[in-house]
Amino acid sequence: MRRKPLLRVRKTGALLVAAVIGFVCALPFAGARWELTPILLVPLAIFVWAWRAGTDVYADELRVKALFGSTRVPWSRITELAPDPRGRVSALLDNGNVIRLTAVTQGNLPRVLAAGQQEIRHPD
Repeated sequence: MRRKPLLRVRKTGALLVAAVIGFVCALPFAGARWELTPILLVPLAIFVWAWRAGTDVYADELRVKALFGSTRVPWSRITELAPDPRGRVSALLDNGNVIRLTAVTQGNLPRVLAAGQQEIRHPD
């Protein structure tokens, strides 16, 4: 049985719209010559990536999804969540590895922590 995440954090819907527009704009090129049909794969890949990529929050773990595959990170292994200068958030693990949390930003980090029932501690 699959569990439903407490929170799904995804890329902006504007990427989905842009991928659809890119697909429609590529149709005349693909229809003109059969050699150009692979050009349709580019907006299709962007659409699938924008639809799938993100971070799912569970009570016991985070699941970071990419175009292909996903990574499960138990909350117990995360020592720190920190934003970079661009506002993107990365998780520092207890073994020293760093995992960028797809679609999690400094602005929605409090929602992620609240959904995962994690305590917010500020460094002294």
